Amino acid sequence: MDKKEDWNLELSEYIKQGEPNRVEKTKTWETAIGLQDVDGLKPSKYLIKTAKEHIEGTIDIEEVKTRIDEYYEVQGSRKNFEKRARKLIKLQ
Repeated sequence: MDKKEDWNLELSEYIKQGEPNRVEKTKTWETAIGLQDVDGLKPSKYLIKTAKEHIEGTIDIEEVKTRIDEYYEVQGSRKNFEKRARKLIKLQ
């Protein structure tokens, strides 16, 4: 089973439960993740975890935005650090 099927199966459980608010949120998340998939981007485990917490009502959309912004800020910093480290290694 590929990653697309994994996240889709995880989120589709909320649709099966049939709670209107959860169904709507799940469909929105599936659309968003599907649009990313079209661009060849795969959802991280962190994104799926955050989506599930939002669907379950544990966090609101503002918390989702904050978490995602912070996640990518850290990821960007890590990539910049790795890029600088590779350059330094090449110089030595």
